[in-house]
Amino acid sequence: MFRDLSRPIETGMPVYPGDPAVTLAPDATHEADGYATSELRTGTHVGTHVDAPRHTLSAGATVDEVDPGRFAFDARLVDLRPLEPREAITAEALSEALGGETDAVEEEIDAVDAEVDLLVCRTGWAAHWGTERYRDHPYLTEAAAARCSDRGVGVGLDAFGPDPTPTAAETDVAAASDEPDGTPAHDVLLKDDLPIVENLCGLDGLPARFRLYAFPLRLRDGDGSPVRAVAEWEA
Repeated sequence: MFRDLSRPIETGMPVYPGDPAVTLAPDATHEADGYATSELRTGTHVGTHVDAPRHTLSAGATVDEVDPGRFAFDARLVDLRPLEPREAITAEALSEALGGETDAVEEEIDAVDAEVDLLVCRTGWAAHWGTERYRDHPYLTEAAAARCSDRGVGVGLDAFGPDPTPTAAETDVAAASDEPDGTPAHDVLLKDDLPIVENLCGLDGLPARFRLYAFPLRLRDGDGSPVRAVAEWEA
C-alpha cells in the first residue's frame, strides 16, 4: 500500500516564520496560449521537505550532493502523543514511545538502529496545520537528537522541525525559560549527515514499520527541498 504524507504546495500555504510566501499562479493558459504552464515562487523549506546539512551548517553538504538513495528510508513510527504545546521531547520519552524503559534508552534505540534509519515522530501537531498554534509544536531536546545521531538514525516530524519555532502573538503559549535558542537539534543531526524530514502529515493509521520515500529536487547548492513524501507497506 502507498500513502502520500506530504502537504500540497499552494498559494498562501503556511510557511516557517520569516520564510518567503508561496505563490502558484497560471503563466500560460489553454484559452490564451493553447497550453498550460504555471509559475511557482517558494522557499526551499516549504511544506513537506528535507533539510540538507547546509541548512544550518555553513560547510555542510548541499541537497544535490547527497546520494539520492539516502532519501529512501526504512522508517519506524514513534507515537509520542499526547504532548503539550512546546513540550520538550527527551531521550527518555523517545525510549518509552519505542517500548523501552526510561533507564534503557541506549539499548532500545540500539535495537531500532539495527533495523531502521528514520524515526518518524508523531506529535499530533499536524492537526494544527494552517493555524498559529502550529508554531507551538513540541521539539526534540539536544540530548534526544544526540541519541539518534549517535546511532545513525534520522528524524521525521509532523511539525515545522525538531527545534522550537518562534511563538505567535495570536496564541497564549509562551516559550519556557529553558527553551533552547538557535537550532541545536538540527545541528546535532545534520553534522552527521542525518536526514530531517519536516511537515509530514497523514501519519494516523500507519503501521509501526514502513518504507518512506522523500526525494528532493536536485537544487544546485540547495540547503533543502520540498518533497513528495510517500509511505509504502504491505497490507
